[in-house]
Amino acid sequence: MCERLSVITGAAGHIGYTLLKELVSRGERVRVLIRKDNDVFNGIDCEKAYGDVTDYATLEAAFAGADVVYHLAGIVDVGNNNKELVWNINVEGTKNAVAACKKCGVRRFVYASSVDALKPLSGNKLMTEPKNFHTEELEGVYAKSKAVASQFVLDSKTESFEPVIILPSACIGPYDYKVSAAGAMVRLCMKGIMRVSLGFGAYNFVDVRDVAAGMIGAAEKGRAGECYFLTGEVLTADEIIRLLSELCGYKAPGIRTPYWLASLAAPAAAFYSRVSGSTPLLTPLALRILRYNCNFSCAKAERELNYSFMPVRQSFSDMIDWIEENEGGARRRKKA
Repeated sequence: MCERLSVITGAAGHIGYTLLKELVSRGERVRVLIRKDNDVFNGIDCEKAYGDVTDYATLEAAFAGADVVYHLAGIVDVGNNNKELVWNINVEGTKNAVAACKKCGVRRFVYASSVDALKPLSGNKLMTEPKNFHTEELEGVYAKSKAVASQFVLDSKTESFEPVIILPSACIGPYDYKVSAAGAMVRLCMKGIMRVSLGFGAYNFVDVRDVAAGMIGAAEKGRAGECYFLTGEVLTADEIIRLLSELCGYKAPGIRTPYWLASLAAPAAAFYSRVSGSTPLLTPLALRILRYNCNFSCAKAERELNYSFMPVRQSFSDMIDWIEENEGGARRRKKA
């Protein structure tokens, strides 16, 4: 067992849980900050600290003796709902985490921001890591909260406190216990009910395991006060649905919905997600994000963190296999 102690906030989330498994597999000593016990941690050799990022006192106890804190606790909200809660956790929670790290003498702090915290460049211009974050022209409370929190983290750098920010794109792959937006789309395809594609938009996808490895690289090699894109492949919305249809053993949809028609349906779909408690997939904001520039360069992370990413096809295939194994026949894919 390595003597270094790493603490993870948001360890039940997609990236956090994957990071936990990766650190433990490397023989690291890991402590997770959790609000309550969760079966997903059964069988994993980790310490548990109980608390919440909005409760500063619990963070001091959780971070005591830590060498590295990986801060992943946050809320992703493409529906632009629960604005106060999103801000409280994403911004105030991050401020609490930084303050607790400084009080406890934690030197390395790796913060998981998002590519959504950046203003997209026009056209398909290649985007590189920012020096500063701004909320102007950002849409939605999630993007704005991540931008504000990211700037706070950058400004918190001192000689004894070394923050590093990672900027992942949409994560795919196994361990999607909380059902991400990408995971919701995969599950629909596995059920064979994704019968319409989209005739517009694209996004950047990355395997969650590559992001976890990149975060460890950021802790070990990242330069203090620097940002790193942890991104992968760009696929159009139609390419994604066609790939998933193939992997799930279904014929790809023959209809590609134009933006104007999808926009008309989005408010109703968003309302259904709210009342049903399901993961929002088709919302007005999500549709607009699909039309953003998603051409991110991860060359800096490749150069400085030894980062690399696997093919999207492999990631989606592994995600489907994991869902089958963990969620049983209710979501079992049709065999070709």
